[in-house]
Amino acid sequence: MEWLWWVGGALVLGLIEILSLDFVFLMFAGGALAAAGVSAADQPLWVQVMTFAVASLILLLVLRPWIVRKAHVPALATNTDAHVGRTAAVVQDVTTTSGLIKLVGEVWSARAVDGSPVLPEGTTVRVVRIDGATAVVEQA
Repeated sequence: MEWLWWVGGALVLGLIEILSLDFVFLMFAGGALAAAGVSAADQPLWVQVMTFAVASLILLLVLRPWIVRKAHVPALATNTDAHVGRTAAVVQDVTTTSGLIKLVGEVWSARAVDGSPVLPEGTTVRVVRIDGATAVVEQA
């Protein structure tokens, strides 16, 4: 009946994991379930504790990094941040103070990065950043 204590411990650790969401307590819950299996096979307490420790350590070192990589998907760039790095076509000459580009089918006000020469109409440019409603561009 010792195995029930291990299963109960695994459930408690699972509930703590739900509150923390860092995948550490989940690995300990897995170790507790491994110890419950060893306990159900009538192994002595020291074997159960060693099974819990070794299984938890292996899960922490092997499974947790993989789960963290899969669970934490990087955020997608949205709104104006999504335009940084895109290419556009110059519609009206772009200087360091003014100009127009066609970016993803829309005409945007633009200016060239400081120290850049005039970018003539028809030039392909790359968006470096967005300042307000103005795209700051460089020659692609």
